[in-house]
Amino acid sequence: MRLLLASLVLTLAVQGSAYAQLEDKVADRLWDSAKVIDELVKGPDAGIPKDLLKRADCVAVIPAVKKAAFGFGGQYGRGAVSCRRDEGKGAFGSPSMLSIGGGSFGLQLGGQSIDIVMLFMSPKSMQSLLKDKVALGGDIAAAAGPIGRSASAETNATLHAEILTYAKSRGLFAGVSLKGSSLRPDNEANENLYGRKVQAKELLIDGKEVIPQAAQKLIDALTRSLAN
Repeated sequence: MRLLLASLVLTLAVQGSAYAQLEDKVADRLWDSAKVIDELVKGPDAGIPKDLLKRADCVAVIPAVKKAAFGFGGQYGRGAVSCRRDEGKGAFGSPSMLSIGGGSFGLQLGGQSIDIVMLFMSPKSMQSLLKDKVALGGDIAAAAGPIGRSASAETNATLHAEILTYAKSRGLFAGVSLKGSSLRPDNEANENLYGRKVQAKELLIDGKEVIPQAAQKLIDALTRSLAN
């Protein structure tokens, strides 16, 4: 009996430690995502056009995307996405955690680690975030976004792409092609962040979930990105 109790206590301790580590990682991702958006707002003129930010229904941030240890040119990263309430006209709502994998954009930029920002420009692109997996350039049109604070939004890319994609390497943002990459919801991270199993629709479409404290800095940064 004592051996059984000791084994149970050890198991619970290990599970508790693993849960705490995941909680720290999720909080770190949200914090790092907020820093990326703040750097975007404070950055030079060669950045994401403000009119595109204001038109986006959702904004995803995936900080420190790294080259994967498997596969040629593979990439992997985790971050968060937040959608604006009231059909893209209101404030940013509670974020949903997500991951990106595949593609070779890191090799194109020549960096070991890059930050990704994605603008979801239509209701269709918002709906794609509810799927178990969405292939960029396959399931939905994605294109490298134009750069420059005053860049015209009336380009072929912005007229036809559902998602505009950017990367920050060496301190500068630039449009980048993520074709061949795929997005997935990070359900485990969402459960950790909200304390229960929660569907992406509840967070991104319904918009009724209270913003967790760990995510508030990101939401504040996104809000400032529209005001500046």
